[in-house]
Amino acid sequence: MARSGTKAAAASVAAYRPDATAEMLTSLRSWWAHRAAQVGLSGSWLDLQHAVDGLAPLFSDASSAPDLHDRSGHELGQAYVQTLSPSSRAQHGQHYTPADLADHLWSQTRVALGWNSDDHRLPGLLRDPAAGSGALLLPPLREHLRAAAFSDPTLTLAALPQLIEGIDQDGHAAWVGSVILAAEMLPTLARVPAKSRRPLPALIRQGDGLDTTLSPASIAIMNPPYGRVSLDVTTREQYAHVVYGHANIYGLFMAEGARNLTVDGVLSALVPTSFAAGLYQHRLRGYLSDQAPLRSVAFVLDRSGSFTGVLQETCLAVFQRRRHRKTTVARVNGHIESVASIAPPRGSAPWLIPRDPADAVIAAAAAQLPLSLSAAGYHASTGPLVWNRRREDIHARPGRARRIILWGADIDGGEVGRAAARNTQRYLSIRDDRDAAVMTLDEPAVLVQRTTAPEQSRRLVPAELTPEKLSEMGGSVVIENHVNVLRPTMLLPLLSRAAVARVLATRTLDRVMRCLSGTVAVSSYELAALPLPAADVLASWEDLFGEELESAVAKAYRLG
Repeated sequence: MARSGTKAAAASVAAYRPDATAEMLTSLRSWWAHRAAQVGLSGSWLDLQHAVDGLAPLFSDASSAPDLHDRSGHELGQAYVQTLSPSSRAQHGQHYTPADLADHLWSQTRVALGWNSDDHRLPGLLRDPAAGSGALLLPPLREHLRAAAFSDPTLTLAALPQLIEGIDQDGHAAWVGSVILAAEMLPTLARVPAKSRRPLPALIRQGDGLDTTLSPASIAIMNPPYGRVSLDVTTREQYAHVVYGHANIYGLFMAEGARNLTVDGVLSALVPTSFAAGLYQHRLRGYLSDQAPLRSVAFVLDRSGSFTGVLQETCLAVFQRRRHRKTTVARVNGHIESVASIAPPRGSAPWLIPRDPADAVIAAAAAQLPLSLSAAGYHASTGPLVWNRRREDIHARPGRARRIILWGADIDGGEVGRAAARNTQRYLSIRDDRDAAVMTLDEPAVLVQRTTAPEQSRRLVPAELTPEKLSEMGGSVVIENHVNVLRPTMLLPLLSRAAVARVLATRTLDRVMRCLSGTVAVSSYELAALPLPAADVLASWEDLFGEELESAVAKAYRLG
């Protein structure tokens, strides 16, 4: 979404399919009248424009408006999102929050607030700075209204604008969301004496959720847009404490939400899990762990339906200003399943968080280990060849100034080979000495697949590029971008290349990697951060193989 200080595509705010949007907005008039009549209201209260305060008229003369009488508020919100162009939704992470995830996130928030199973009134301002059509505001509004069921309905309705605030750049979404939320207030309005009734408040407004002048919130709840954005100089300086390299807009929302909390405030967000491990988010992690440590996280396993086409692993993350001893970890797959209780992750390094109950012990042990692959003497980098940028230089046959290309598929069974499927793209023409310096690898190394298929049993797929294999391939090779390269940074690293390849191939290290990243991608940054035990333990692994090595590694991570 286009925001002040960012250069996100402005079209994302108005990337509608006009006919579908007009029909949907028009249909809300009859939907509202139906809902108002159901609670015994009549006359002007069946007129949406009269019943909700401050709604600008967005109706059209669309004659084929769909019948939405039987739709819930959540279903209406989802119907609105479907009127946005598919390309815009995919590009800018504009996905309606499914009702079950909205409920789960509110449940996690309630736990952070220390609430029991009874309904509670909101303790202060709850804000969604990227509210869309209000999915995340529905559960807290419903609970608040239930808790106030025996209070003066006039006072209850009058207080709502001070307790719930939604903001969104998309004015149409804000309009739809305000109608949906106002419909939840209709039973309360029906209890107000007819002569005392006043129009219901519109709780979502068009505006900038990153506005730094907003008042502090007791609860910030959000499913922010995501995607890379270009920041102007002023905005980049403003967010320098949380932005490194490419800025992702969801990180700005999380940082601003954490900054603008009251002293005991809670931040709850449905976001990609990249915040917990990615290089570009390392400053954000450090800031969050200082301002509002992670209280709970639930990994979303099922991304079908509203999240079709979303490639990132997503999670429900709750942060709290008040310090706490444990972070609860769960996973969501239609229901909540407990995974583990861990110490709150700290600092800017990748956070080790188990995705499976079986990995709870290994994650806890790994977090206590003193070394990493980087500290053990290895530099991790990504292969420099992006093949579709050098199409004209890629060949099937050897030739003058051509070097063998090694692809991810060439790493198989712990060895470096030449997968037949890649033989039509086997050689790269080197243009000059400068190109050779960038593109070629002329020293032995450990290679690791950077991307694996979901159906593969392993995430870490390593192999040693031995001196003999390198010589056989001409003394230098080109590494494609879907391969990570591990090279020694010291004359005598704590493990030899051969031992590193064997250790990475163990079942235990594969499980450790899954605690760092829940996706099929293995970044060089995460690879370098893999936790390892002390130097004497690493030395004891040097001459171990097979199950003997598996047992020794498992013991170091307290699995034996």
